[in-house]
Amino acid sequence: MSDQKGQITRLASAWSQGDKPAFDELMELVYDDLRRIAHRHIRDGDRDGLVDTTMLVHEAYMKLVHSEDGTWESRAQFFAFCSKAMRRILIDFARARLAHKRGGGAVRVPLRDELSTVAAEATDILVIEDALQKLEARSPRMAGVVECRFFGGMSVAETAEALVTSTRTVEREWTRARAYLAHALGETPPDGAPA
Repeated sequence: MSDQKGQITRLASAWSQGDKPAFDELMELVYDDLRRIAHRHIRDGDRDGLVDTTMLVHEAYMKLVHSEDGTWESRAQFFAFCSKAMRRILIDFARARLAHKRGGGAVRVPLRDELSTVAAEATDILVIEDALQKLEARSPRMAGVVECRFFGGMSVAETAEALVTSTRTVEREWTRARAYLAHALGETPPDGAPA
């Protein structure tokens, strides 16, 4: 397993430095991981059936193949980038979907334990995106922790590696971010989290 992690890191780094054949090898190696990340993004399902795991992975693939803004020194940084690309894709789909709907209005989005189940309806995605944008303006590192932990499904150690910080900092920022988002989304902060 650690050999595979090393291979992913090597290929991601090689590709980000211009080695085009490394991209195909990398995609073959990480396809299942990308499906797992995509599933986390839409785990409650796209109720309109417009986006599924396979479609999200393929859309992310298209973004990656044309990407020129990634330099990855680790597997974790690469997966954090992929997760963020998937979130952007879902936001674009949500905005397009809302453009076809009448009304809109704010929707109260429940924030459950570890942010584990957030509906993937368009209005919910956009409400969450608005809260994340505000969090990012306040603390880019906290927003990065949310991106890695919640959307990317990364462990504390993987998040620390992706963000080039300590595990203690990730734990502290994760607690603070959860409290901030709970407040921003109108929910009670998780137990033990400061408001």
